[in-house]
Amino acid sequence: MREATQLAAAAAHDDPEVGLAAIVALRELLDQLEALQVAAARKHGWTWERIAQALGITRQSVHKKYAPVGLLGRRQP
Repeated sequence: MREATQLAAAAAHDDPEVGLAAIVALRELLDQLEALQVAAARKHGWTWERIAQALGITRQSVHKKYAPVGLLGRRQP
């Protein structure tokens, strides 16, 4: 939590190099947090549709990004 707070403060820095680097780091952190929460939602029985609604994206988008790939290279339901 402290890291996110520090990065958010750095994102508003007057120096664009510092601010932009912080934004990149925040995006990476958010991607990691999103993946953890999607995995937790699936573990709790959430459907791809429900996860998509919570994230404000389409079911197809969330499924494509997070569904495991099977032996034939196809995404699993």
